[in-house]
Amino acid sequence: MSPPWSSTGSPLLEVPSVMAWTHTPSSTRVAQRYVDRRWQVGPRQDSIANLVVNRWQYGDIFTFVLLGKKTTVYLGTKGNEFILNGKLRDVNAEEVYSPLTTPVFGRHVVYDCPNAKLMEQKKFVKFGLTSEALRSYVHLITNEVDDFVKNSPALQDPKGTFNVSKVIAEITIYTASRSLQGQEVRDRFDSTFAEMYHDLDKGFAPINFMLPWAPLPHNRKRDAAQKKMTETYLDIIKARRTSGDKKDSEDMVWNLMSCTYKNGTPIPDEEIAHMMIALLMAGQHSSSSTAAWIVLRLATCPEIVEELYQEQLQILGSDLPPLTNEGLQKLDLHAKVIKETLRIHAPIHSIIRAVKNPMPVEGTSYVIPTTHNVLSSPGVTARSPEFFPEPLKWNPHRWDEAETETTKEEEEQIDYGYGLVTKGTNSPYLPFGAGRHRCIGEQFAYVQLGTILAALVRHFKFSQPSADIPFPETDYSSLFSKPLGTSFVQYERRGVKA
Repeated sequence: MSPPWSSTGSPLLEVPSVMAWTHTPSSTRVAQRYVDRRWQVGPRQDSIANLVVNRWQYGDIFTFVLLGKKTTVYLGTKGNEFILNGKLRDVNAEEVYSPLTTPVFGRHVVYDCPNAKLMEQKKFVKFGLTSEALRSYVHLITNEVDDFVKNSPALQDPKGTFNVSKVIAEITIYTASRSLQGQEVRDRFDSTFAEMYHDLDKGFAPINFMLPWAPLPHNRKRDAAQKKMTETYLDIIKARRTSGDKKDSEDMVWNLMSCTYKNGTPIPDEEIAHMMIALLMAGQHSSSSTAAWIVLRLATCPEIVEELYQEQLQILGSDLPPLTNEGLQKLDLHAKVIKETLRIHAPIHSIIRAVKNPMPVEGTSYVIPTTHNVLSSPGVTARSPEFFPEPLKWNPHRWDEAETETTKEEEEQIDYGYGLVTKGTNSPYLPFGAGRHRCIGEQFAYVQLGTILAALVRHFKFSQPSADIPFPETDYSSLFSKPLGTSFVQYERRGVKA
C-alpha cells in the first residue's frame, strides 16, 4: 500500500522496566525506564494502549528509553505537527531507520541517501502513479483476485473457513506485483520471488534497529536474498533496454527507467532495482495488514458485507459489469470501510526522528536535546474520544456525515521536492503520515484495497466461524503492526448452495 519513502515508524519495543521521575535543566521532564538486561519483544504488548496510559499519567510530553536511547514522546495533534513537520535541520529520519531498511532495500535509496535525493526518488515514484496507470491497475488487480479465488485450494468449497493473514498476503502480493512491478516480476512470484521475499522480510526484525550487522541466521538469509532479488531486477531492466521494445504497460519499472535526477544523471539500474525492492517490501506489508483487518472486521459485521454488495448493485448495475476505476471511485461505502480500518489499524502507528538541534516546545519550558529521539503517534490521536466518539468501535458509517473541522485535513500545501501535498498535521487522522515523509502511495492504496474489497464481496459473504471467538489482538513485534497469530474467517460463495 504505502511505499517505504513515507512515514515509516517503529514498533514500540516493550521491556520490563521501572518508572522514575527526573528533572534536568533545558530538557523535557523524563519518565525514565530502567530496563533489565533481557531483550524482550512482546507481540502482545499493546503499544498504543501503553502510550495512552503514560499520557494519562504524565501528559502529552514524556520521555523513556527506547532502542537504547532516550526518546521524547509528544502526543496529540500538536505533537504530530511538532515532529512530522519538524524542519530538516532539526529532525532526521535516516539515522533512525537506515540501519533497519538499508540491508533490506539496498544502497543509495530511501534512507541510505541525502534527504534531497530521497525527495527526488519520491517524485519519480509519485509521478509514476499517473491517472492512466491507476485506471489500468483496477483491471489487473481484479483479474488477479478472480484467478486466485478460482484456483486457491483454500477457497474451493461452497462454504468453509480460511486463514485470513495467509490468504490475504497472497492476494496482495500478487496484485501489487502485477500492477506496480510488472508482468515479469509477477510471473516469478509463484516460485523464486516468494522465497526471497520471505527471507528479506525477516530482515525487519526489531533487533536490527540496533544490530543490523549481527551474524544471525536471519540476517545471512536477508543479505543473500537482497543480492538475488537485486540481480533479478537488473536482469529484467537489462532485457528491456536490450530488446528496445516500446513501453507496453504502466508498471513502475518502465517509469523509473525513464527518470533523471536534477543533476542530469539517469537513475542507475541498481538504484532502480533497490527502489523496486523497497516498493515491494513496505507496500506489501501495509497493504496485506490492512486488507486482513478489513476481512476480519467484515466477518464481525455481515450486514456491512451485504451493504457493500448492494452498493455495487445499485451504483454499477444489477449485472455487475467489470469494475473500472471510474466505478470504483463511486463506491463510497467501500472507501469508508478502508478509511475506518486504517483509523483503528494503521500499519504504522508511531514515527521516530533523531533530534539534530535543540528543539524548544512552544508553550512550555521544555527543550528537547540532541541526545534524544522524538516520537509522535498518529495512532493515538486516531483512537482519541476527543475526535472520534466510541473510538475503539469499528464503524464505517461514522464517515457518513460531512467531515468536521477536527477530522478533515487542513488545506495548507507545501512542496518538499516531490509535488504539492497538504501538511495535514492538524488532523487527528493521519494513516499516511504527514510532512516531507508523508506516504505518496495513498491513491494506489485506495485503488488496490478498494478493488480487492470489491472483488471479494462479489464472490463471498463473510462471517465468524463461531460467535465466541474473540477478535484478534494486534502484533506490534515487527516494523509493521498486523493481526496477532492465526485467525480464521468463514466464507460462503454467492449463488452456490453449500
